Amino acid sequence: MAAKASLKFARIQPRKMRLATQLVAGKPLAEAETTLSLLPNRAGRVLGQVLRSAAANAENNHEMNRDALYVLTATADQGPSFGRMKPRARGRADVIRRRMTHVTVVLEERGAERSGA
Repeated sequence: MAAKASLKFARIQPRKMRLATQLVAGKPLAEAETTLSLLPNRAGRVLGQVLRSAAANAENNHEMNRDALYVLTATADQGPSFGRMKPRARGRADVIRRRMTHVTVVLEERGAERSGA
């Protein structure tokens, strides 16, 4: 069984969030939390919150052992984007896109795939 947590409409670009998700995918929970706490950008903080939420879901809702958890998948998908106008020379305007991200983290217990068979 897997525990999941998601954050929708996060105001950060998916490209920047995907860099953080690739760092933690497949790692044990403790190592992933340490990695995210050392990241110098905002993506690490946002993904760390989702990771802690998934760990709490695993402990409270599915009675999983926190020490045996690892990150099965961490995804950052494109959310909606809305445009802002920026005035430019000669009466023109450029569109500035404000992108959003849907972040999903799935945790699983080590050995859970073998015990279910």
